[in-house]
Amino acid sequence: MENQTKQIRKPSTLSDRAAPAEDPAVTAEVERLLTLRTRDIRFRGEINRLYQARIWPQTAKIIRAWMIWVAILGVITLALNMLLLPPAVSLSMIMPNAVIPPIAIAVALVWQRPRPPWLQGSLLIAGMFLILLAVALVGVRAGGEFYERSLNIMLFVAITAIIIFGIPLAWTVTIAALALSLYLFLQLANPALELGSAVAATLFFATGIFATVVARRNMTLLAQKTFLFGLRDRRRVTELADVNDRLERLARLDPLTGLANRRWMEESLSHVWGDGHRRRDRIAMLMCDIDEFKKLNDHLGHAEGDRCLVEVARIIQQNVRSNADHVARYGGEEFLVLLPGMSEEEALFVAERIRESVEAAGFPNPTSRVSRFITLSIGVAVLGPAGEALSPEQLQRNADAALYVAKQSGRNRVVAYRPASPDLRTAHTA
Repeated sequence: MENQTKQIRKPSTLSDRAAPAEDPAVTAEVERLLTLRTRDIRFRGEINRLYQARIWPQTAKIIRAWMIWVAILGVITLALNMLLLPPAVSLSMIMPNAVIPPIAIAVALVWQRPRPPWLQGSLLIAGMFLILLAVALVGVRAGGEFYERSLNIMLFVAITAIIIFGIPLAWTVTIAALALSLYLFLQLANPALELGSAVAATLFFATGIFATVVARRNMTLLAQKTFLFGLRDRRRVTELADVNDRLERLARLDPLTGLANRRWMEESLSHVWGDGHRRRDRIAMLMCDIDEFKKLNDHLGHAEGDRCLVEVARIIQQNVRSNADHVARYGGEEFLVLLPGMSEEEALFVAERIRESVEAAGFPNPTSRVSRFITLSIGVAVLGPAGEALSPEQLQRNADAALYVAKQSGRNRVVAYRPASPDLRTAHTA
């Protein structure tokens, strides 16, 4: 049936889209996850791979942009320190400040293209640790008021990264833990700060960072749930499109023979007609009718009649060009064949070949007055290359008129339409 419908596809109306096959395991996992509470959603396996592939471009773009801005701010900060601070202080800040831009640029380059997750995660965490350490050491080396200030800036840098980086929770927690560990370690090493004050400050900032991590986690969960809804909706849209395509096909197919029905043939005829007139091609039409078909139905039953229609449809299709010609069951026992680009001689040859093939198949029709076997009468009409002012309906009437003469003159024959003659030319008489 697929090969049959290929011949009569109407490019302007039938969708050619091909939806990728859905993985049943992925579909089942999507449905399972959507039944859970949002906070219980966990991506694993193929779902996680699809999600990471979906968000990677945006995540990578954000990380690159953040790193570039850190590099730019590092250069600006270094320049301002050199201009505004006392030389002794600014010189102590040069070394840690100078390493920030190259580290940030290196991480940005790593995130230029996808790499193994473990590699990108490790390099991101290592880069963040070095940047946070460098920010902290800027103030630690300068001492005094810069000590506490640089540690606060380091935590601010860490918090901004946690908020905007759409990375796995494990990576986020690691960055947060590194930032707090650095803060606590350097505060404990601060000679101007007591132990209790260092611990209290760390706990205070830990609360803020914890809240930030939770917020980031909630944002990720919402993004993941939105992704799941998108997967489900995409699958449903695909299924709906497939159903619509099938319905559209069924609306244009004869359910018994699998050929185009009358509606689809008329649409295809208009399409071919327009193309042919633009190119001034010949267009030939065959109107085929099974002889004494009513007698077959009455004597052998409708089941045998249906089998006859299916076999005749198959034979007609075997004798036309699969990539150019159009075949339809036009009604009852009638078939219409459209042969673009064929001359009258070529169309008569095809029609005769179809007629002979049906007769040679030997399908029984015991009560027929024509033959003991099924036979066809065929009318042929051709629109020449000169582009006569004929409509598709007129060409069809001409083919039908030729068929009428074939039936009246004894059946089981091919007759070509001749407008100037009262009796049409008989191409074959059995």
